[in-house]
Amino acid sequence: MRIKSPKVVILCYIVYMFLCLSPFTHMFHPKTLKLYLQQEAKNTMLVSSHASFTLVFLYCIFFSAVALSLPVSDPELVVEEVHRKINESISRRNLGYFSCETGNPIDDCWRCDKDWEKNRKQLADCGIGFGKNAIGGRDGEIYVVTDPGNDDPVNPKPGTLRYAVIQDQPLWIIFNRDMTIQLKEELIMNSFKTLDGRGASVHISGGPCITIQYVTNIIIHGLHIHDCKQGGNTYVRDSPEHYGWRTISDGDGVSIFGGSHVWVDHCSLSNCNDGLIDAIRGSTAITISNNYLTHHNKVMLLGHSDTYVQDKNMQVTIAFNHFGEGLVQRMPRCRHGYFHVVNNDYTHWEMYAIGGSANPTINSQGNRFLAPNGPFDKEVTKHEDAPESEWSHWNWRSEGDLMLNGAFFTLSGAGPGKSSSYSKASSLAARPSSHVGEITIASGALSCKKGSHC
Repeated sequence: MRIKSPKVVILCYIVYMFLCLSPFTHMFHPKTLKLYLQQEAKNTMLVSSHASFTLVFLYCIFFSAVALSLPVSDPELVVEEVHRKINESISRRNLGYFSCETGNPIDDCWRCDKDWEKNRKQLADCGIGFGKNAIGGRDGEIYVVTDPGNDDPVNPKPGTLRYAVIQDQPLWIIFNRDMTIQLKEELIMNSFKTLDGRGASVHISGGPCITIQYVTNIIIHGLHIHDCKQGGNTYVRDSPEHYGWRTISDGDGVSIFGGSHVWVDHCSLSNCNDGLIDAIRGSTAITISNNYLTHHNKVMLLGHSDTYVQDKNMQVTIAFNHFGEGLVQRMPRCRHGYFHVVNNDYTHWEMYAIGGSANPTINSQGNRFLAPNGPFDKEVTKHEDAPESEWSHWNWRSEGDLMLNGAFFTLSGAGPGKSSSYSKASSLAARPSSHVGEITIASGALSCKKGSHC
């Protein structure tokens, strides 16, 4: 017969809600408990309502006793578990782990296609953020780099990377095999170019690296960029018709100087002379996404100087990157403009993660910040080169960020939703910070093979 008294059903759901909110929900998944209690309610249809009420009441007493006996989670154990998951993610990345539809909108746009090698240019339609309109060489021919050596800065040979990037027409540049390219001088790119390292392991290292100067529509994807050195005091060609004298370069991995519509995606960067990625001198419409950055001091500078007011219009999206082992500071360090830092994984810093000066607007959303163990290194942020009476008016906010191991973000300026400047520093919808691990698991240069998912 049916239960006439509603007490049993009510108490079932009280127990269910109690379990969902209790500290032992990791032992009993709410969905499992709900099904269990619903089944118990069905079973009690064959007994009296009084007996059913008594049975469920005893369940409640039992589970309460269990809850009271469980210890509170040890913060150090929580941090160890996060480190374990991070190391597992790195191992899976190194093994070429593939997962389709992770919630990463860039990867979900193209990585599920087994024929990516035939549809390379689809990537250009997968951009997000302020640099989403960077089309690179989408509308041009595919150019295959076959010669990793013979780098002549003034008269580059056909088949070399330098010959490809200086051409006037749009080009989608790929590589015919694994190669390490040691440039003799900066690689000065012309507009509407894509460097696409998929299908090969391509390293640019041991010399000056990539310069994007007063050009537009550049995509850099799937490269290993590391150990970059200074160059200069010599002539370097930047187009088929022109070469000029270059002063000493900084030794950045990727230097964006007055560039626009630039997208740097799925690169692995480390250990360069100055910055890994720097954008200065009026650069804007930039997205830096899915990169794996390690072993470096001054990671990313966005904005030339406190007095260079032309950077007030700079807009940069920093999304889905993993800031990893051996990093010290500037992830990024911002000046003047508008910066959307969204769904990144910060697992190491020594001084700070996000800093800035000269009144930048910083919109931090859905990131995971794991502070170092040192007691004086927990702060995510650093307001630089100004007294508190000044920086307290800069608009820096944190929304939905996950702070671990004592990490904390020093807010300033207008609160969330109280300043129009945040609309200029918003470029995509943030996913919950609890999803950062799966979103960033494939950060860095991918291991892609023809005929299979990348």
